[in-house]
Amino acid sequence: MTGVAEIRDAIGESWIPQIYADRVRPLRTRAFEMDIAERESSPEIMDTLLGCELKAGRVRVPCPTRPVARYLAVFARLGCRKVAVPYDITQIPDLADEFENAWAVAERQLALAAKGLSPQSAGRLRTALIREMRTEIAKIGSGELMPLFDTSTKQRKD
Repeated sequence: MTGVAEIRDAIGESWIPQIYADRVRPLRTRAFEMDIAERESSPEIMDTLLGCELKAGRVRVPCPTRPVARYLAVFARLGCRKVAVPYDITQIPDLADEFENAWAVAERQLALAAKGLSPQSAGRLRTALIREMRTEIAKIGSGELMPLFDTSTKQRKD
């Protein structure tokens, strides 16, 4: 039986927790908490009069823009409750694309690994893979609630 470690090796650079650690956490970020269940879900992005909402299960999370909703949808799909969101909104669309592509790669590798397995075994493998991603993202952490701004407001040099 193919394990999570083999799928992770096959995914390589597109491993979602690695992208999160390498591309998101070094940036100035703010912590974002979603009140969702810690399990796989199928999030949907809904356009409302006041912006976008991310619906994961029965919970709706208000999002200021569609790229932020796409970014958070990947983590909601994994069941991650706390994630770091880049403070610079111009970087979020590129990161959302990268995370969505990484999720597609993970699903392809999972389908290849689950080929020939019973539906129950394939489901257990999928659950184990998602749980591994979720725990790694939780270990990396979501950072501070608000980013630190170390800029001085003093205008005179003494």
